[in-house]
Amino acid sequence: MMRIAVYPGTFDPVTNGHLDVIKRGSLIFDRLIVSVGCNPFKEALFSVQERMEMIQENIGHLGNVEVDCFSGMLVDYLKNKQTNVILRGIRTVSDFEYELQRALTNRVLNKEVETVFVMASEQYSFLNSTLIREAVSLGGDVSHFVPPDVERYLKQKFMHVYGKKSE
Repeated sequence: MMRIAVYPGTFDPVTNGHLDVIKRGSLIFDRLIVSVGCNPFKEALFSVQERMEMIQENIGHLGNVEVDCFSGMLVDYLKNKQTNVILRGIRTVSDFEYELQRALTNRVLNKEVETVFVMASEQYSFLNSTLIREAVSLGGDVSHFVPPDVERYLKQKFMHVYGKKSE
């Protein structure tokens, strides 16, 4: 039986921390689906298609990983993908508390759903997409936090959105 997991997230933008979890997840599971979620409660900088492209550009060498998107209930998406496993990255204790609540809620919604937590590598334990977007908007160097193509997308987006160059 094939072990399939879904790694859901907003990935706005994808970071080196996300890519680390993807790479490590690809070693654990036979097939990993990285799925960009459409969350109506979050306003994204990048469109779903842009986020999917950024991820795809950086995971093409991983033969057992695919990129997809979803809206609605994650448990319904899992059923559609014929799996019951969610992969999540954990950076901090507060992440664990938040992810534990989500994992338990998903299990109430579907008792067969399991969440597998992967601890962030220490060099990525402080990264999150919000801080990266903020740093770029203020002209900060984020080259250590995201792949070069993602940094270019960020700079272009802030140039387009705010009409100013982000250094």
